[in-house]
Amino acid sequence: MKLPARMVVVLTGVSLLAAAFLAGVNLLTRERIATNKQKEIEAAISLVIPGARSSRKVYEERGFSVYAGSDESGNLLGWAVESVTGGFQDNIIFLVGADAELSRIRRLYILEQKETPGLGAKITDEKTFLQFWEGKDMNLPLALRKPPAGKEDLGPAEVNTITGATISSEAVLSGVTLSLDRLKKLRSEGRLEGEGSHAR
Repeated sequence: MKLPARMVVVLTGVSLLAAAFLAGVNLLTRERIATNKQKEIEAAISLVIPGARSSRKVYEERGFSVYAGSDESGNLLGWAVESVTGGFQDNIIFLVGADAELSRIRRLYILEQKETPGLGAKITDEKTFLQFWEGKDMNLPLALRKPPAGKEDLGPAEVNTITGATISSEAVLSGVTLSLDRLKKLRSEGRLEGEGSHAR
């Protein structure tokens, strides 16, 4: 066998072995990754619905899931929406909590983001961004406002804009607004209690 042909055979064999190895690793780690992700979501649900001791998925479609959070007695405390929105660098995956009546935002949590470090990445920061979402009125249009002197300076539906990261701030605002509107529509249609083909 000539050298070029031998090289092709060897390289093909090495490539096949590497592919088989990567496929095996993927099969072995897929379940663990999925389990860890679910644990992270469950922990985040308890953050965005304070007091929730259990949760269950009540609706799911591509890029959008709704969880119902309950206390120890099974009483509904609120809803958590996991969704995705396009950011400055890549997709931003977030979880937003609402009260049971869908009148107030409880909290916001960023599950995954790849925004610019030191700027857009501040969407994960409690002091800079996340704290300003608590208690916002869902019956009013949510809006961004230039950094205020304090939390009390914001209106009932106003959220702090991150200095130097307007695009990231606007991306989260847009994603949250669309998700909460979708949540309200699903509830008004009675599709959050096991009805509909997507509910679980």
